[in-house]
Amino acid sequence: METKNNKMQKRHVRTGDTVQVIAGNSKGKQGKVVEVLTKKDRVIVEGINMIKKHVKPNAQNPQGEIQEVEGSIHISNVQVLDPESGKPSRTGRKANDKGKLQRFAKSSGKFI
Repeated sequence: METKNNKMQKRHVRTGDTVQVIAGNSKGKQGKVVEVLTKKDRVIVEGINMIKKHVKPNAQNPQGEIQEVEGSIHISNVQVLDPESGKPSRTGRKANDKGKLQRFAKSSGKFI
């Protein structure tokens, strides 16, 4: 989703966040966000949505192989875990003590 001046919107998840999958085959599983693909609205979560990737033979690996790697999940199918309760929570933004906008969990009100 792009705005008129070609800036990307802020996302509710960032790299390093612990999230829970709320829809799809991996529903209920938790993991750490490895990468956020902003242009595709997708995230890659550690250990979730594993897919098989066929690797061609090369100098280091003359046989070739089949590797298992994490596939991407749409960003709307994950929710950040609340730091207090450990349950999934919606997020918002509000100013902290220093006046800087910071994300917070709407269920507990604690900053993430």
